[in-house]
Amino acid sequence: GPAVVTGVERKERKRKPQAPFITSRLQQDAARKLRYSAKRTMALAQRLYEGVELGDEGPTGLITYMRTDSTRVSDDALAAVRQHILDAYGNDYLPEAPNTYANKGRTQDAHEAIRPTLMEWPPDRVAVALAEHPEGTELVKLYTLIWQRFVASQMVQAVYDATTVDIDRGAAQLRATGQIMKFAGYTKVYEVAETDDAKAEAAESADRLLPVLEVGDAITLESVRPEQHFTQPPPRFSEASLVKELEERGIGRPSTYASIMSTIVDRGYVEKKEGRFWPTELGVLVNGLLVESFPEIVSSAFTAEMESKLDKVEEGTVEWRKLLGEFYGPFSDELEKARAEMRNVKREEIPTEWVCEKCGKPMVIKWGRNGSFLACQGYPECRTTQEVVKNLDGTWEKVPVQTTDEICETCGAPMTIKRGRFGSFLACTKYPECKTTKAISLGVKCPRPGCGGYIAEKRSRRGKPFYGCSNWAKKQCDFVAWDKPVPTPCPICAAKFVVKKENKSGTTLRCLECDWKQGVDDSEESAA
Repeated sequence: GPAVVTGVERKERKRKPQAPFITSRLQQDAARKLRYSAKRTMALAQRLYEGVELGDEGPTGLITYMRTDSTRVSDDALAAVRQHILDAYGNDYLPEAPNTYANKGRTQDAHEAIRPTLMEWPPDRVAVALAEHPEGTELVKLYTLIWQRFVASQMVQAVYDATTVDIDRGAAQLRATGQIMKFAGYTKVYEVAETDDAKAEAAESADRLLPVLEVGDAITLESVRPEQHFTQPPPRFSEASLVKELEERGIGRPSTYASIMSTIVDRGYVEKKEGRFWPTELGVLVNGLLVESFPEIVSSAFTAEMESKLDKVEEGTVEWRKLLGEFYGPFSDELEKARAEMRNVKREEIPTEWVCEKCGKPMVIKWGRNGSFLACQGYPECRTTQEVVKNLDGTWEKVPVQTTDEICETCGAPMTIKRGRFGSFLACTKYPECKTTKAISLGVKCPRPGCGGYIAEKRSRRGKPFYGCSNWAKKQCDFVAWDKPVPTPCPICAAKFVVKKENKSGTTLRCLECDWKQGVDDSEESAA
């Protein structure tokens, strides 16, 4: 219907470039843009720093030291990058004076920011030199990220026109907002990725293109989209957001962020689902016991304060023996108290109303390496167990036994699905009399000639799922894939199966035998 423009407000907004990478920012952006873990990012950065073979140039270190919390850049590097900007983008993109960035309070400033060491080696030239390198693709992607961030940090601001239009339609007052880029500035080279959904939606909304309107213009409303926003609970931590949180709370140093995340995953305190950290039952239990017995030591405030005190030891303003004495005295007392009073979870038995189906004795909740489970009180004479889950209200519930059509090869009894340290598997229902187990088939036969096995999901020691052959132990079959095989033939080469990968962008199907691919993968997303 008809409506009238009652107000138009235009404001010019400028966005400054961000500082060159420090360790935490490199890990965050590599996680967001390249989907690299912090550990993988640091391993690749180490190779770029130590040097890679660049043809006739020989081993060449392409970046400065990668464990740093300083944004400082040498005068020679500033002069080189400013000349590159002038040559590649013109005078309009070069500020009159070099951009400077302040360091945070706890910065050690022992090393420069992470930057390319030689502006004569742009990413496209490095890509050619590393074409045959086994990690060439990943190294080039990370180097490109570092190169672009450094170049962008010394370019001019991006300029936008932010526009707000008020519209009167009788009883309804409506508003439309949008943003138009007037000058790309540093965004011509590098744009920070948003992973937070709310921020991404806000950015998308701000970038909507509006037509040129003036007060008094009559317009026709084709549709009105009501939008209501509610406060959302904070999302689960990703690697990028956890590094940011650690940095903001003053926990850890540039050299420890990656190991912190590796440790909590390796020890089973958290598991990663769709790029987010989820606490496990073990993690919740261990955290609860530590908070109960050592409330001050496991607090983030204590950790940050200790980091600050250790910095003072390094500076020579605090004597290290005195610092350790102040810490260890109270800690030793708490440790002895915990030895005497902390719950022995492995020996605990929670009574239940359930009765063992085999021997008639009561069933109890016990703790094992895979979490809580229901066990017969008659152990070790009776080894009956069953999975249980704890509800939000604190009550326990049995996990129904998952029956299958599989028959045990050893005794002929039916097989059931059990959950173990490395994921789900098939087990004989006659256990413990029969201890036969086997992997769960995905319905895909192993492609290796003469193998005769099938593909099943497995888990690495760090809990990451992968897919391998059921005959890896019997016949040493080496087939393995990180993407899930599905029993769909390839439309090009007629291979018996393709592999499926799922991420935020959607689902990708691809063939391992030929170049057929359907969907969007990470590399395409990163290049976009």
